[in-house]
Amino acid sequence: MTSKIKKVGVLTSGGDAPGMNAAIRAVVRSCAYHNLECVGIFRGYQGLIEGDFKDLDARSVKNIINRGGTFLKSARSKEFMTAEGRQKAYDHLKKEKIDALIAIGGDGTFKGAIVFNEEHNFPIIGIPGTIDNDINGTDYTIGYDTALNTVIEAIDKIRDTANSHNRLFLVEVMGRDAGDIALNAGIGAGAEEILIPEQNLGQDRLIESLRRSKLSGKTSSIIVVSEGDQIGKNIFGLAKYIEENLEGYEVRVSVLGHIQRGGSPSCYDRVLASRMGVAAIDALLANERDVMIGIVHSKMVSVSFSEAIKGENKLDMELIRVADITSV
Repeated sequence: MTSKIKKVGVLTSGGDAPGMNAAIRAVVRSCAYHNLECVGIFRGYQGLIEGDFKDLDARSVKNIINRGGTFLKSARSKEFMTAEGRQKAYDHLKKEKIDALIAIGGDGTFKGAIVFNEEHNFPIIGIPGTIDNDINGTDYTIGYDTALNTVIEAIDKIRDTANSHNRLFLVEVMGRDAGDIALNAGIGAGAEEILIPEQNLGQDRLIESLRRSKLSGKTSSIIVVSEGDQIGKNIFGLAKYIEENLEGYEVRVSVLGHIQRGGSPSCYDRVLASRMGVAAIDALLANERDVMIGIVHSKMVSVSFSEAIKGENKLDMELIRVADITSV
């Protein structure tokens, strides 16, 4: 199918995620394959406003598929939230004769894309890059698998100490609005309890569950806590509550923090990012506009930005059931 697209810009925005570099690489090399020019935009939407551009070719992205983070850098731009800032961004795109944009990021990135398109009718294709896996219309986001493996490795090491000292560890993982990391890592690491934003277990029920675990012979426990969980003001307050209401355990807190964002991407994330990067250019050449590339049942799909950010996180009730059964 013919297309008027001749020059494509690519940027990464919001929090970094392992596999973003692999997605950039796929976009750039797909452009080269189709004889399109490609321009890298540094520091996300802020770099778009400031015209921080660099021409990229197939050789510009060598040896980055294995690197975490994003070589284009990333940022959250307050200026892009204003009409004046978005006008500056549009002016730079037109000045550089860029015909379309590939935006790699999460919820905030796609919200910005929606507003920008409404104001300037500029073609944008999104690629979901966020470790939280909190985007609708796709089974997985770039970086999620790597983050899971990082969390599992950390919890396995923490469990060694928990077992050695009869301790109860609260391990906080990322997921302010979605419990995917906590739920899957908790099952994979054999956690006794998993606390996620989508379900409020309640303090009394948590204490009762821990009492039952102790009576059944458990001498140590791991509780995986998503950072958005609603029990207590924060994980340290929760630890204090447990100590005050449950005898026989030393309680410790481990906040994994940004270690979850870093590291070399897993094979799955490298392949997923490569597929999504190629699919994004394919979508542009097929005259698709203002959609996000997702993966559903191992197939590449296109979904509208509004569908991707509709805000209702999908909770896998089968995983909840598995977690309940295997933690007895």
